[in-house]
Amino acid sequence: MIKRLHAIVVVAVLAAPALAYAQSADLVLCDRVAASPSDPDKPADVKGVQEIAVSDISTAIRYCAVAAKSSRRAMYQLGRAYAANHQIAEAAAAWRKASDKGSTSAMVELGVLYGTGTGVAKDEAQARQLFERAAQAGNARGISNLAALGGSAASDPARARELLGKAAETNPEAQYQLGMMLADGKGGAQDDVAARALFEKAAAQNHPGALERMGAFAQAGRGGPKDADAAKGYYERAAALGDEDAKKALERARCPYVIKDKRGNAVTNLCF
Repeated sequence: MIKRLHAIVVVAVLAAPALAYAQSADLVLCDRVAASPSDPDKPADVKGVQEIAVSDISTAIRYCAVAAKSSRRAMYQLGRAYAANHQIAEAAAAWRKASDKGSTSAMVELGVLYGTGTGVAKDEAQARQLFERAAQAGNARGISNLAALGGSAASDPARARELLGKAAETNPEAQYQLGMMLADGKGGAQDDVAARALFEKAAAQNHPGALERMGAFAQAGRGGPKDADAAKGYYERAAALGDEDAKKALERARCPYVIKDKRGNAVTNLCF
């Protein structure tokens, strides 16, 4: 009897790690195909994707649905997968659940739905409330969306800078957003050097917008040395991540001369 109990204990101990591994594997796969680069909940070693690839949508829904039972990050990512599959009602339901569990990224996405009336009745008051919750928690998109909507203290550019400054300590999206404010002189003095430093931090974390801005700053010599080769490298990295402005910049560099007709209309470009 004692030997039998011992065997049962051994089997139980061996089975427990296997179960834990199976559960974590679902989250790992969910992260791999559906994590957002700007999600504050995202682990540092997860790169994330700007858009879920069409070929990965079914995989994302399958594994995120399992992982979402115990992870708010996975629940948010499940919403992303549903949205990519044009299942807006399901996406809204997932984001609502993730939001209730404290996911600031889910708050932002749900706020966008209410703000635009996509899949839900348009409700700017509800959108503003969600953006405010995300902004107060330091979510960079929450701050910028709240400012665009004209809500609360974040509609004050100086206040937006303050909130972004806190989030920018660790969040690449906040670094990018704050860099844009510094570069444009919104909410305070213009500071190209500080803006470039923030873009560089975010670019090191493969933020597409920051990579594009680093290309532009290096090309023009804003806030630091002018470096055409470095600019091209930044543009290429941003373009590979889908940034349209970077793609246009590369095309302009390849085809810099515009041929115009007598009326001044562009006819074609001379390319190298």
